[in-house]
Amino acid sequence: MRLIADLIRGKKVGHALNILKFDSKSGAPKLEKLLLSAIANWQEKNPADSIETADLFVKTIFVNEGRQLKRLRPAPQGRAYRVRKRSNHVTIVVDSAAQNSSDSK
Repeated sequence: MRLIADLIRGKKVGHALNILKFDSKSGAPKLEKLLLSAIANWQEKNPADSIETADLFVKTIFVNEGRQLKRLRPAPQGRAYRVRKRSNHVTIVVDSAAQNSSDSK
């Protein structure tokens, strides 16, 4: 998941969505859905602005370790192999390029 997050960090939202749409890695569809949710949240908080004129980009994205499910798989001679089913937490912050330029003045 971190490899895919590194691909879209700092990119414009449209370009990031294209990268995620055509990436063959298994986490790309989940990140695409999360990015669409972040865009919808931005639109909800900024009803006066339109997405096309706002020039949105992925300001911050990071992946943290989540819960780990521990399971056992049967092995030869009565033994067991440990299987760790890992999960993660992803945080995406989407911002407008126009807001950043006005904040720095």
